Amino acid sequence: MTSSRKLIALVAAFGMLALTTAAVHDVRNDNAAKKPTITVYKDPSCGCCKNWIAYLTKHGYQVDAKDVSDIQGIKQTMGIPSELASCHTAVVNGYLIEGHVSAEDIDRLLAQKPKIAGLAVPGMPMSSPGMDGPRTKPYQVLAFDKKGKTTVFATH
Repeated sequence: MTSSRKLIALVAAFGMLALTTAAVHDVRNDNAAKKPTITVYKDPSCGCCKNWIAYLTKHGYQVDAKDVSDIQGIKQTMGIPSELASCHTAVVNGYLIEGHVSAEDIDRLLAQKPKIAGLAVPGMPMSSPGMDGPRTKPYQVLAFDKKGKTTVFATH
């Protein structure tokens, strides 16, 4: 093979690599674009709620943040059991998301579509998404139904 043919073959190989890399990049962007909007109801002054919203955005979700003056009234209206309460309440594709639930757990919920009302991380455990700080102990993500019955969905 002559040196000019080798050069042409090399240029063609690099061109194919560039096209393949671009195609993979586009597929990832398409998947991120397909994530649904999450509506988050929160207190306007809550820093960890803002951190959780930034975390969701970083993981490909569109977020519609709603500052509300009566977050407890929102929780009650939506049917969040008081023992599962945290600082913010969200809704995505008809599911309730209470507290600092991870994007990974929301992704799994939306993929599996279980017959539940939603997911909750009661309280505000350190190291959960939006709650920066060292992990002091493991925490659970609970699935709950409309009657308030819970099961463990994930442990982190």
